[in-house]
Amino acid sequence: MEGEGGKAARRLRMVSAHLAAAAGGGEPAAVAAALCAARPPYELPAEALALYIRDKHWKLQAEVIEFFESRPDLRTPVEISTSEHRDLCMKQLQALVREANIRPFRYLLEDPEKYFAVTTAIGSVDASLGIKMGVQYSLWGGSVMNLGTQRHKDEFFDGIDNLDFPGCFAMTELHHGSNVQALQTTATFDAATDEFIMHTPNDGAIKWWIGNAAVHGKFATVFARLVLPGGGGDKGIHAFIVPLRDLSTHAPLPGVEIRDCGHKLGLNGVDNGAIKFSHVRIPRRHLLNRFADVSPSGEYTSPLPSPSKRFAAVLGELVGGRVGLAHSSAAILKLGAAIAVRYSLLRRQFGPAAQAEVAILDYPSQQGRLMPMLAAAYAFHFATGFLVERYAGMRRKEGGEEVVGEVHALSAGLKAYVTAYTAKALSVCREACGGHGYAAVNRLGALRSDHDIFQTFEGDNTVLLQQVAADLLKRYNEKFKGTTLSVTYTYLRESMVGYFSQPNPITSRWEREDHLRDPKFQLDAFRYRTSRLLQTAAMRLHKHTKTLGNFGGWNRCLNHLLTLAESHIETVILEKFIDAVDRCPDAGTRTVLKLVCDLYALDRIWSDIGSFRNVDYLAPNKAKAIHKLRDQLCAEVREVAGELVNAFDLAAHTTRAPIAMQAEAYSTYTRQVGFNISDSTTTPI
Repeated sequence: MEGEGGKAARRLRMVSAHLAAAAGGGEPAAVAAALCAARPPYELPAEALALYIRDKHWKLQAEVIEFFESRPDLRTPVEISTSEHRDLCMKQLQALVREANIRPFRYLLEDPEKYFAVTTAIGSVDASLGIKMGVQYSLWGGSVMNLGTQRHKDEFFDGIDNLDFPGCFAMTELHHGSNVQALQTTATFDAATDEFIMHTPNDGAIKWWIGNAAVHGKFATVFARLVLPGGGGDKGIHAFIVPLRDLSTHAPLPGVEIRDCGHKLGLNGVDNGAIKFSHVRIPRRHLLNRFADVSPSGEYTSPLPSPSKRFAAVLGELVGGRVGLAHSSAAILKLGAAIAVRYSLLRRQFGPAAQAEVAILDYPSQQGRLMPMLAAAYAFHFATGFLVERYAGMRRKEGGEEVVGEVHALSAGLKAYVTAYTAKALSVCREACGGHGYAAVNRLGALRSDHDIFQTFEGDNTVLLQQVAADLLKRYNEKFKGTTLSVTYTYLRESMVGYFSQPNPITSRWEREDHLRDPKFQLDAFRYRTSRLLQTAAMRLHKHTKTLGNFGGWNRCLNHLLTLAESHIETVILEKFIDAVDRCPDAGTRTVLKLVCDLYALDRIWSDIGSFRNVDYLAPNKAKAIHKLRDQLCAEVREVAGELVNAFDLAAHTTRAPIAMQAEAYSTYTRQVGFNISDSTTTPI
């Protein structure tokens, strides 16, 4: 047996060999040969894959992209001031609606899948444009249409649709964002004039970060406490339409004070502002009264029996924003992955002595960075596509309250999970592209900065994950009452039986590749983890609530609950990926999608290997086999990485980055900075 001295000497020899190789400008020949070794061939019909993952409304998306490609005056330059970016963003939106005749507002109300298709397309043109469109139509317009009644539709629909009425969504305050029920702005009814008086009672109640407010907004949906004088009291949070600026002069109306939130880390094409109201009077008809109303005499009525149900109904109508962010974030991940993968196929560095340099995507370190990310992009594509379908079904009143609850929880979870993953991934993409990733022209910096806030608006990710955990606990309790669970939660039925029992000591050691790549093993692992976390969370909450109360008990278990929510969402994502693989009609495409799905599953298991090891679900030898197979699958996905990103079917105007071009990337890049290059030495990808 080798002694400690022998081990130290062996490690020293290995380190010396690596240092010597680095000094010589390349890796040892044996290692380089391993990098270049032939890997299993995959027959990937690229067109079949692109067709399979293509958006249902891809023709509409192509129309949007072609419009912006045809209009150089509407392209966002790499360097642009905040004020210029804001003006350009408004011109882009006006041109889209008034010249290209793309009508996002009508799509939102009549066919949400079309709306999200357009959102994805224009978000790839400029993320600020995508968000500005969302503020105008999904938030301002959606709140008027979904929280109001026919009188509001008659008065405001056309102006919102054609951009004559640019508007805002004024919910967040300086002191309150996620805790909407604690907003302080008041709307007090005055029966003598049949008006509400909108007022900001203190500086903490100033509406803050309100998109469209600083420059363009003429109206706002304002969330405020409805107060009835004379003993009527505080009726809680309601939504009101408040005019902000004169329609002719654009000057702020009396009592409305608007300030600019200034330059931001990203999305500077969106004019975020702060609004303070000083006893601003609005007509009673501007109460968005679908769920509650006030009569001319001051009588309050509602079809819903309690303040909590009214509040839930209001927020439930606003879930589309989260759906859109999850879907858009997945699209941004595709963009980042495409840029980084194409560059890594193009860029060559080091290699065996006296031989050609090696593409940096042939290095396992680069594969380990980018291939799981590429797999996640595919996984998120199918999961967010499923979410959009469920949301569209909900808007068509399919499935009743069960679908409403499912969409609410799923949109919260996918928005939180996908945006958090994408934010980290974009930083990895930048680093994976070295110095060229730092050049603004190559887009990764802008994508990273513009996307970062996706983790915060439309609900802070930590708060949204708590909503997912609360929904899981609710359904866990319902299971014992014999309630039928929706399809997303069916695996919870078995949580008390198969998934909470002791792991099988035999299967916990199986390490064959066919077993590790079996969808049943992968799903069972994800479901086991989620179900165990749910069981233990329920027990811990029961224990701590007894001594600490509801808030204290929840807070004591908070990190556990967040982990539970993430585990559940990962389970749903894997389920939808496996479903998509099974449905794929083309055998060659299905084989490659299965490869990518396996990488996603094993990478996620390996990233949380401690959880599986701590409960002996995986024996040490099996954990090691998973790590080894994950690396092997990264190498195999590398062989079709170019085809996989090409299947995203991203137009040149959306990627734009010179290093993301499939050919002549370097010559385009050098021309970008002013060199006159007449030939190209670039190898097409």
